[in-house]
Amino acid sequence: MSASGGTKAIIAAFLANLGIAITKFVAWFFSGSSSMLAEGVHSVADSGNQLLLLLGGRKAKKSADAEHPFGYGRERYVYAFVVSIILFSVGGVFSIYEGVEKLTHPHPLENAWLPILVLVIAIFLEGFSLRTAVKESNPLRGRQSWVQFVRRAKQPELPVVLLEDVAALTGLVFALIGVGLTILTGDNVWDGIGTIAIGVLLVLVAIILGVETKSLLVGEGATPDDHAKILAALNDHPLVEAVIHMKTLYLGPEELMVAAKIAVPKAARAVEVAAAIDAIEADVRAAVPAARVIYLEPDIYVAHGENPPTDAIVIKSAD
Repeated sequence: MSASGGTKAIIAAFLANLGIAITKFVAWFFSGSSSMLAEGVHSVADSGNQLLLLLGGRKAKKSADAEHPFGYGRERYVYAFVVSIILFSVGGVFSIYEGVEKLTHPHPLENAWLPILVLVIAIFLEGFSLRTAVKESNPLRGRQSWVQFVRRAKQPELPVVLLEDVAALTGLVFALIGVGLTILTGDNVWDGIGTIAIGVLLVLVAIILGVETKSLLVGEGATPDDHAKILAALNDHPLVEAVIHMKTLYLGPEELMVAAKIAVPKAARAVEVAAAIDAIEADVRAAVPAARVIYLEPDIYVAHGENPPTDAIVIKSAD
């Protein structure tokens, strides 16, 4: 992901949510709608989340040091995980609480036209934010479905903004339905039900974000496509007789570590092996630009019988 693309989507979402939050709180103050209060808190949480994503991106740019020799790239994962916690606690749990409170202590809506107007405006603003996130995500998404993009993306910012915007638009629809039914039926229970629906939605989205971000924090390897490209780059060099084993790990959204043990001929001289390793590293980086940290261990592969060892990935056939 280009840093400018992710930052652009985050800033667009922040500005939209900040403006929406103000209008929602004004509408809640004059109407007493619990759905509007829940949506206002939701927008404030989203605004704070976007600031956290920007902060995480800035901290991730710190240079590597003795304490963190591989750099601070995973700061972006940490802040994305914090976003999921805030969305769950501040947005989801508060909305459910407010909805239950409305059901147990109902009070009539006042100036009912105001929340309807605010919700319609908010839908257009959130639509603009989602459109920006979709536009910035499409070049990275490629042929993947949106579900695959969210699950496989190594850069957390765009998937987080996408899920937040989709949740926000859906929540606005829930609020609009709740307020609308309250006006049509005169029964305030619909406003409370709409508020609870918003809370449940936010909790579900927060859980999805938390699960996906946790996987990145624990450590994910290269995608199957990139894994195949790296393996091909290793095996394409004439001095490599076999790739005995290989492991990959994302040190940050744009930095992949590759560690592999490669078999070289017994008669190969040290200078030849060193030159081969330099060439292989260049080939791997050309195939997968994110592979910035590469460790290659040369070894001698001794075949026992016709079958390769169980941990070998590829064994070249002898000529």
